[in-house]
Amino acid sequence: MNTAVLRTEVRLFRREPGALFWILLFPTLLLVILGSIPSFRHHDPDLGGLRTIDVYVPVAVLLGLIVGGLQSMPQTLTGYRERGILRRMSTTPVRPTALLVAQMTVYGGAALASGLLALAVGRVGFAVRLPEQPAGYLLALVLAVLAALALGAVVSALSRTTKMAGAIGSAVFFPAMFCAGVWAPVQTMPHLLARIVGYTPFGAAAEALNRAAAGHWPGWTHLGVLVIWTLLLTAAASRWFRWE
Repeated sequence: MNTAVLRTEVRLFRREPGALFWILLFPTLLLVILGSIPSFRHHDPDLGGLRTIDVYVPVAVLLGLIVGGLQSMPQTLTGYRERGILRRMSTTPVRPTALLVAQMTVYGGAALASGLLALAVGRVGFAVRLPEQPAGYLLALVLAVLAALALGAVVSALSRTTKMAGAIGSAVFFPAMFCAGVWAPVQTMPHLLARIVGYTPFGAAAEALNRAAAGHWPGWTHLGVLVIWTLLLTAAASRWFRWE
C-alpha cells in the first residue's frame, strides 16, 4: 500500500466532522445516554443478571463499524469514481487498489478506535466489566470490521452515484443495526428470531462479543458466520466493482 495515499486519506478523514462524529463519538454518546437511564443500571434476571447497560456495550462497539462501513466509506469511494479520480489514478504509478486499501485501513481503524472508546467509557462511567476473554473479543471485533468493510465495498460496487450509495447504504444500514441489537439486544429477542439474526454478520458479531465479554470463547459457529460473510461479500465486491 502506498503510504502517501494512506496519509492523504487520513488527512481527508480528519477534515470530515460528520464522519468523525458518527463513527467515533456517536456510539459512545448513545451509550452515555442509555447509561443515564436509572433502570438500565439495575440487574435484570431476564438478562441473566446483567444490566441493560452491560448488554448495550457490544452494541455500541458494533455501531461505529456499521456507520463507517455502510454509510461513510461507500459514499467516499463512489464519489471518487463519480468525479473520475479513480480513472485518473489508473494512469499514474499509484494504482487505484492502493486507494481502496487505504480507505479500508482508515475506516477500519476508526471503527476499532470507536469500539475501544465505547469499552473505556462503559468501564469508567458505568462500571461495565471489561471483556473477560480479550483475545476472543478482539478476534470477533476484527472479523466484524472486515465484514462491515466488505459489505460497504459491495454497496460501493453497486452504486453509480453518491446518492445511490447513500440510498443503498441506508437500506442495509437499518437492518444491520437491528441485527446488532440497537433496538433490542439479541438476548431479549425471541429464540427463533435470535437464531435467524445469528446467521447475519452483525447478529453473529453481537453474539460473539457477548460470549467473549462473559469470559467464554466467542464460538466457532459465530466466528465462522463472520468469515463466510466476509469471503462472500469480498468476492461479490471484487466481481462487481468498477474503477470507472
